[in-house]
Amino acid sequence: MAKGMYYGSYRKPRIMLWSIGVVLFIAMMACAFIGYVLPYGQMSLWGATVITNLFSAIPWVGNQVVQFLWGGFSVDNPTLVRFYALHYLLPFIIAALAVMHLIALHENGSSNPLGVSANYDRVSFHPYYTFKDIVGFFLFFVILAFIVFYYPNAMGHPDNYIPANPMSTPASIVPEFYFLPFYAILRAIPSKLGGVIAMFGAILILFLLPILDTCRIRGAAFRPLLRLAFWLFVGNFLLLLWLGSQHAAEPFVTISKISTVYYFAHFFVILPIIGIVENNLADFRVKPILV
Repeated sequence: MAKGMYYGSYRKPRIMLWSIGVVLFIAMMACAFIGYVLPYGQMSLWGATVITNLFSAIPWVGNQVVQFLWGGFSVDNPTLVRFYALHYLLPFIIAALAVMHLIALHENGSSNPLGVSANYDRVSFHPYYTFKDIVGFFLFFVILAFIVFYYPNAMGHPDNYIPANPMSTPASIVPEFYFLPFYAILRAIPSKLGGVIAMFGAILILFLLPILDTCRIRGAAFRPLLRLAFWLFVGNFLLLLWLGSQHAAEPFVTISKISTVYYFAHFFVILPIIGIVENNLADFRVKPILV
């Protein structure tokens, strides 16, 4: 998705392709979270409790929604049964979304790093990209197998080996690393409802990229200001990732608030301003001197 943001893959005529990709991203996040709850260790139990409790921030019906998700008054066996069913179902939905993503890709073709739209000199998807993706697919599974067989605990939390105990709260409830930036945004907002809106908004804002990027030039190859803004955004995102793994204490809370403001400012302020400036630069022409 960072590559898509850098090369402007969300621009017309590929808005539908980008939107399906964002839905696919959200579905994978949901599948990852539900799968993390299933072992039912301490971190799984309290992670499920914290995340499902976010729905209690919904006005008027929040508590009823949470009890419906739990199947009772706390995270227990009915919750695991429901999450297991969803965890089994979601991969099929993800597979269907991936097929839709490929169909949308073939409608208008893929973009390119230069951002040049041309209907000639295209490389066919098969056999070139078919075999390229197969190589990447098997390389990924080699790396995954190496981690699973030789370093199974490298990315886990030691507290999750403790059996789930609702009477004992862990010293620090930390989600997996791929959720940490959004967890930092959630904690940065003092209001519970505001934090939930900010956390979900940090993901859903990706749908608005085709509208917020007002520049007529596609991609970052010929846009130096966008390249600078993009790498500052990446640095801020990695900072949020680190902040999410720290305790909710100073100075981490204050830095999280600043980073959260910058995260949303990148989309709502920086991108539109850069678009206006670079449009004006693109329109600027040096008139030849007539002798």
